[in-house]
Amino acid sequence: MLKQFNVFLLVLAAVLASRLIGMALYPLVDTTEPRYAEIARLMAETGDWITPWFEPGVPFWGKPPLSFWTQALSIKVFGLSEFALRFPSWLATLAMVWLVWRSAKPLMGSRVAQWSSLVFATMALTYISAGAVITDAFLTLGTTLSLVSFLQVISGQSGAWRWLFFIGAAIGLLAKGPVALVLTVIPITLWLLFNRQEAIKLTRFPWVRGALLMTLLAGPWYLLAEIKTPGFLDYFIVGEHLRRFLDPGWAGDLYGSAHNEPKGMIWVFWTWASFPWGIAAVATLVATCIKKRDTSPLRRAGTDPALVFLLACALSPMLFFSLASNTIWTYILPSLPFTAILIGRWAAELEAGWSARARAVMTGLVPILLTAFVGAAALGLKPLKTEKELVNYYQNLREDGDSLLLYLDDLQFSARFYSRGTVREVTPEQLADLHQSQRFQRLFLAVPDDWPMERLTGMFPSARRVMENRRYYLMAIEPPERNTPSVSSVPRRK
Repeated sequence: MLKQFNVFLLVLAAVLASRLIGMALYPLVDTTEPRYAEIARLMAETGDWITPWFEPGVPFWGKPPLSFWTQALSIKVFGLSEFALRFPSWLATLAMVWLVWRSAKPLMGSRVAQWSSLVFATMALTYISAGAVITDAFLTLGTTLSLVSFLQVISGQSGAWRWLFFIGAAIGLLAKGPVALVLTVIPITLWLLFNRQEAIKLTRFPWVRGALLMTLLAGPWYLLAEIKTPGFLDYFIVGEHLRRFLDPGWAGDLYGSAHNEPKGMIWVFWTWASFPWGIAAVATLVATCIKKRDTSPLRRAGTDPALVFLLACALSPMLFFSLASNTIWTYILPSLPFTAILIGRWAAELEAGWSARARAVMTGLVPILLTAFVGAAALGLKPLKTEKELVNYYQNLREDGDSLLLYLDDLQFSARFYSRGTVREVTPEQLADLHQSQRFQRLFLAVPDDWPMERLTGMFPSARRVMENRRYYLMAIEPPERNTPSVSSVPRRK
């Protein structure tokens, strides 16, 4: 038994350690990661821990600050880097892996707990989010802590678990907002509908004092945020939590554009997020029931209150977002810890032979594929939507008297982050004025690759192409009196 446990720990450690490689080597790719990274960078730079800033002078009302707090603190400790910004999500995932193990062990034994943790760590969305600059990891940490605590208490545990339920709710409120409470209440309500006789166990929670604790932990920031930037609560509570999901293509988003997916798409997202385990487990279950014409295992599972609760936790995010059109696949993450426990029970029961070998393949599939992708990107074999290389090239080329890096009509978040907020967006008219003013020795301009090059050549005969990436040409433009031959021809990189 000890040998099996040691092997499990080694494999799990290898999976989690492999994610650290991508965190350090993979650049921030537009649009989500560099947008949140720039908000955290500004927080660390300005020391403003109340209002996250989308850019100087523009408050970011789209998310509470917990993830930005942790990322800004990480910058303070490790310095500004991709690794520092992603490390808090990795720690949050590590905590969730432990919660999965802690939840499954008393219910199903050590072997199932081990496989549940390993299944969770190697699901596609878990593995990706563990090394990403996103807010969903902290939302999921909060909801998982609350729901695991609830399961522990109704299963007979007491002590700290009764209070951790409310601390998890506070984490969710500070990570994503009221949606955390909704995703916590739905599975509890579903569980009570199927197990009304268990309702007496709710008296084990200190509801009044716990709600007060949750309010004391999360409430002050909401109050301070509204005082500092009036209008926050209306936009965040009404806009982000009601209009965003009820209005497909919601036009009120201040920081991007709303997604417009077909209703029910969230279930398709689940198959992607839980890959490869979800599809394999569901297919095996369906095939077994058809082959044996026996659904008694499912009926028996329906009489187990703990399993009913796990199933409710796993299904709640999909049920909640089924009628919403404004959805993305990261909304599935709160489902995965509990999905992993249910699948871990199945994985632990696979016998030796082809099924055991298939289980080993599924364990390594996502970590190996993603690590290989990161390696290919680091070697330049896979061009990415990031401005890191272009910004670094400009910074090495720039001399005294040259302009800031200018982006024509289209400024990317990654350019803002890697330049530490020094890049500027210009229109053709503003660029012409800068050129005529002769304030700079050279203008450096990033031009979208679909912008008419002959128009640029006509405006600035001295323009020459010095570098390009997947989306932009970097042009150097000298003042009018230094006009040199026209745009040089550089082969496009596909």
